[in-house]
Amino acid sequence: MTWLVGTSGWQYKDWRGVLYPPGVPQRLWLETYAAEFPTVESNNAFYRLPSAESFAAWRDRTPPGFVMAVKASRFLTHIKRLEDPEEPVRRLMGAASELKEKLGPILLQLPPTLKAAPERLDRCLACFPGDVRVAVEPRHASWWTDEVRDILLARGAALCWADRLGRPQNPPWRTACWGYVRLHEGRAGFEYGETALRSWVRRVREAGWEDAYVYFNNDPGGAAVRNARRFATLC
Repeated sequence: MTWLVGTSGWQYKDWRGVLYPPGVPQRLWLETYAAEFPTVESNNAFYRLPSAESFAAWRDRTPPGFVMAVKASRFLTHIKRLEDPEEPVRRLMGAASELKEKLGPILLQLPPTLKAAPERLDRCLACFPGDVRVAVEPRHASWWTDEVRDILLARGAALCWADRLGRPQNPPWRTACWGYVRLHEGRAGFEYGETALRSWVRRVREAGWEDAYVYFNNDPGGAAVRNARRFATLC
């Protein structure tokens, strides 16, 4: 199994002194981040899709083998709610494809108010190029059905395994040969404790994926950096 462990985003001012030395300017934060972690989840694309030029610049500023996952625009997931996905997906991929060999999975994080809509999900997944990995993070309990699982399996899409406050937010479906994990918030403040980290390492290892993308989304105070560092030593 190849483990790719990182954080959700990298542009956090309170990471100074945790990941970024005080003298390093913000314009060099990505380079500093990529010197330590092999992957990052670009979650700013959720709020505003970066330009193709921005994705190309990120590709050029990171070392060989670096992987950037991309959180899909909220226009697709939260405003359109997966309806008429063709144009939003085309626009997203038109920009993100500039990452070229450094493009990791696309994450579709669905709004917690969106109840299961299998037909919409299937239509959306069909819009992505066949060589692009897509992870789906539903957040309403109605999605946990055989029909939804079968769609993910048929499309080769991974169910995102999410955790909040030390509790898994989804069934442990293995719907692709690779996996995607998002750790949002531990029980002790935002940070995950040693027991929780070891438990997640065990879960991922038991899943038997070829590639495991693991992102810590508990950014306040640098908790994500500390947790990602420790997690990587446990893999």
